[in-house]
Amino acid sequence: MKFYVIGISDAPRPYLPPEVISLICKGRVFSGGKRHYGLVAPYLPEGSQWIEITTPLDAVFGQYHEEVIVFASGDPLFFGFANTIKRKMPDAEIVLFPSFNSLQLLAHRLVMPYHDMRVVSLTGRPWPEFDRALIERAEKIGVLTDREHTPGAVAQRMLEYGYIGYQMHVGEHLGNPKEERISTLTLEEAAVREFDYPNCLILCGHAKARPYGIPENEFALLDGREKMITKAPIRLLTLQALELQQKRVLWDIGFCTGSVSIEARLQFPHLHVEAFEIRPECEALMQENSRRFGTPGISYHIGDFLETDIDALPRPDAVFIGGHGGHLKEIMARVLTVLANDGCIVMNSVTSPVVHTDSHQLFNEACAELDLTQEPPTRIILNDNNPIEILKCKR
Repeated sequence: MKFYVIGISDAPRPYLPPEVISLICKGRVFSGGKRHYGLVAPYLPEGSQWIEITTPLDAVFGQYHEEVIVFASGDPLFFGFANTIKRKMPDAEIVLFPSFNSLQLLAHRLVMPYHDMRVVSLTGRPWPEFDRALIERAEKIGVLTDREHTPGAVAQRMLEYGYIGYQMHVGEHLGNPKEERISTLTLEEAAVREFDYPNCLILCGHAKARPYGIPENEFALLDGREKMITKAPIRLLTLQALELQQKRVLWDIGFCTGSVSIEARLQFPHLHVEAFEIRPECEALMQENSRRFGTPGISYHIGDFLETDIDALPRPDAVFIGGHGGHLKEIMARVLTVLANDGCIVMNSVTSPVVHTDSHQLFNEACAELDLTQEPPTRIILNDNNPIEILKCKR
């Protein structure tokens, strides 16, 4: 298979260089989206075949044979159809004729250098990569939008999680001289405005410094009880034990105030975090604290972990057990049904001379019964608090 992939703008009659015109005149099979056909139809030879690119893509690729000329938007390698061809047909020959992508065009209109721009696509994609760019405090973010992830929706999400120090530049119908519009707005203005599609945006600004170890008194607490939250130094050592710098999915079982999930998301923004809590009143705490510390994207589940449907969730390679209600063995056994082969389980055990606790013993017994390998515990005494042991095991 051989593909000629031609990037075009949104102009009513997009400019095509002579070599591309010559290629089209000799072509017989063409492909692209419905919008692309409307733009290039006058250039196509009489009697040629047009294969519309629509879902499911397997049906589209099933119609491709020998040689196809494909029209795509802007740069076909910039979140474009050339990437899809490389994924679906890795052995296919691809010849590219790129144009400017929409974010380049917007930067050109703004006379804005874009070599330092962080690029995120929300076109048919969920929020995680955009959330990561925010948490990592990127100062210039280019965003490809769709009809759901609009500039207004982006602005609303940023305001909800406290990322207020940005200005938004929006380009609508870029490359179309009759309809093109460039707007520079505050997030508050963008959040209530409607924009024509297609559009894209560039965010410029600064976010407040990302804390390293959030003081426990800054969290909204369960009934105001500071003893119900993992203290900052213990929290950071717990994250270190979880080896999160090289993990992908963290499960936080018994999240309470959400402190471990939130700290993990702040320090390791690449992580996908699933949090579980049996107490319904903790849902509001997770929401409030996530907004307070700017950590969008934490998925949480309210209810008994042992009864929660976990089959469709991403498999964890790091699990923190912050609370078990006396069912530690059952929880660890259930975690093992989904834990990645290189995964680990960490929990903190408090040693109190007043309140009897057998969490450490239960952990030891569970590890023995489930054939898990334990690492030496880390014992910590913080100020005048009771000693805490950070327990860890692996498959």
